[in-house]
Amino acid sequence: MKNLHWRLKSARGFSITDLVVTLAIMGTCAAIALPQLGNAVDGMRLGMSEREIERELQFARLKAVSVNRPMRVRFDCPSAGKVRVVELLGTSASPDANDADSYTNRCSETAYPYRPTGADNSRLTRPNNDGAIRYTYPGTTFTAKKTLEFWPDGSVHADSGAGNPWPNIGLAGVTITLSRKGKTKNIMVNGLGKILMDR
Repeated sequence: MKNLHWRLKSARGFSITDLVVTLAIMGTCAAIALPQLGNAVDGMRLGMSEREIERELQFARLKAVSVNRPMRVRFDCPSAGKVRVVELLGTSASPDANDADSYTNRCSETAYPYRPTGADNSRLTRPNNDGAIRYTYPGTTFTAKKTLEFWPDGSVHADSGAGNPWPNIGLAGVTITLSRKGKTKNIMVNGLGKILMDR
């Protein structure tokens, strides 16, 4: 019995001072780490938006080749931070009036609904290959963008103001810049259809 009493007496716990000091150190570490954690999360969200846009560009290129029809990637379509791949209603040399960037109904899924592949392949009822509207993370914007047209040979073209058909963008290509909370990511696309992202 004496031995048990001695063991209980010698087994001391933490004092209130020890606990307060430990909590103060943990609080200081948390105060330093939380802003960095927020920045890391913002960077991850921007990176996920960048990958979403890269996938849409790849989709447009592959769709143009597979269905033998020009496809356009329109940014901020129908509103900021959204993107949609649309099939040209006319041809590259003679686009339909509804293909113009100023024609905002082309971005509407009500007027031009998304149909899963194979739902409608009639040449009389174009468009048959419009993609769904894709969203970037809220707060992500396109600070540099240009509507890109992918041709069935895999090449990429953009409006230069010289008329139709749009000229190839060449090896220098086009840079699409996404921004979110002061951070930016770039996607480079060249005239051969190669798509490169920031790492």
